[in-house]
Amino acid sequence: MVWETGKQYGAGWMFLAENWRMRNKFEETKFVFPNAPNIPITLNSGMRMPGWYDIADLGDLAGRSEDETGILRSQKVFHTLIEDEIKNGIPTERIVLGGFSQGGAMSLMAGITNPTKLGGIFGLSCYLLLREKVQSLVPADSPNKETPIFMGHGDSDPVVRYQWGQMTASKLKEWGWNVDFRTYRGLPHSAAPEEIDDLEKYLNARIPPLGDKAGSS
Repeated sequence: MVWETGKQYGAGWMFLAENWRMRNKFEETKFVFPNAPNIPITLNSGMRMPGWYDIADLGDLAGRSEDETGILRSQKVFHTLIEDEIKNGIPTERIVLGGFSQGGAMSLMAGITNPTKLGGIFGLSCYLLLREKVQSLVPADSPNKETPIFMGHGDSDPVVRYQWGQMTASKLKEWGWNVDFRTYRGLPHSAAPEEIDDLEKYLNARIPPLGDKAGSS
C-alpha cells in the first residue's frame, strides 16, 4: 500500500496510480489519496483552504513560526489511517508513506515518528517540520530508523526553497536516517517526469511484487 498525501486534494495525484495501473505496475498495491481538511490559512488572509497545517509566512525556516497544533493533529490522522490498514491485513513493511509539499513535509514527520515499521517514506519538494522537537516525538525503539527515505526537490523551487530540502536531508542524515536526496535541475514547485521515474524505482524496491503470494494483501 502507498500513501500519497498531497498538499491540497489527494485526488490530484491519482494520475500516478492510473499511469502505473495502465503499465501493469504495482498491481498488488492499494493506493490511498487522503484530502487535507479545509482550514484557515494565515498566509491566505485567513481564508479557508485545504491544508494539513496553517502557514503564517514563507520566510526562512530558522525564524519561521509553525502551527504545532495543526501538525500534531495531522500526524495523528496519518498514524490512525496507517493503523486501520494494518488492522485490515496490510503488512506494515509494505506500507509506504509519502507526499508532495505540505503532504511531503507531513509524510517525513509522521513517517519517522510512526510507532510501527514502514516499508518506505518519501517527500517531494518539502522540508522538516517541528525541527526543534521532532526527535522527541520519535518512539524510543525508533522502528523506522532503518527505513530508506527518498526525497526529491527542484533547484528552482520558489515556494519551498531548494535549500530547505537540502537542509532537511542533511539533518535527517545527521540524526542517523538513510536519506536519498535527488536534485532536479530547473524544476519549480512541481514534479518532473525524471522525478516520477526515480520514485517508481524507489517504490519497486520497497514494495516488490508478491509473486505467489499475490492477492493475499
